[in-house]
Amino acid sequence: MTGDGASPAGARAATGAGASTHLLYLHGFRSSPQSFKARMIANWLATHRRDVHWWCPQLPVSPREAMAIVSERLAHWPRESMAVIGSSLGGFYATVVAERFDCPAVVLNPAVHPARDLAGHIGETTAWHSDVRVSFRAEHVDEFRDMAPGVLTRPERYLAVIAKGDEVLDWHEMVERYAQCRIKLLEGGDHALSDFDAHLPDVLRFAGLV
Repeated sequence: MTGDGASPAGARAATGAGASTHLLYLHGFRSSPQSFKARMIANWLATHRRDVHWWCPQLPVSPREAMAIVSERLAHWPRESMAVIGSSLGGFYATVVAERFDCPAVVLNPAVHPARDLAGHIGETTAWHSDVRVSFRAEHVDEFRDMAPGVLTRPERYLAVIAKGDEVLDWHEMVERYAQCRIKLLEGGDHALSDFDAHLPDVLRFAGLV
């Protein structure tokens, strides 16, 4: 259902789980752990929840390689007390993770159809936060198609923060994809969620961190 934010008890209370002890953050296409949202969460944890195991990896361009790295690490995490947050393409990956590992997920302006949307980006480019060259190839588009989750098995484990002002992705598609989930729909905003500090409390609450 669509709402104005996370429930006070968060996803864990809804599913009977306890507080989160492990948190994964997945960045978007051409982004990195240096994204301002990742750094904001990391700084909050360093101040308020130093006990939480925080992991924000630099993801390879290849979706298959990215999910292999993530899945290998998460295989050793406690499923009953882990959560994932993903932004843009990271929201797509976070959905894959939530379906595979049965954990709460917060998706921030999540990519819904990355195979379609990134098909026009095949070639060489640079990362947002460095001069590192990024080579996005045609086979990566096929990898997105192969790993795309089907129907969300447990909608209650998702919070989608969606901005109508997103200049990159279609907010209508995001709302349709997460229609049965809790949605925080913003009237304005942008793709980067530049006002993320205003939404951080809801994100942390839903992820079982406060």
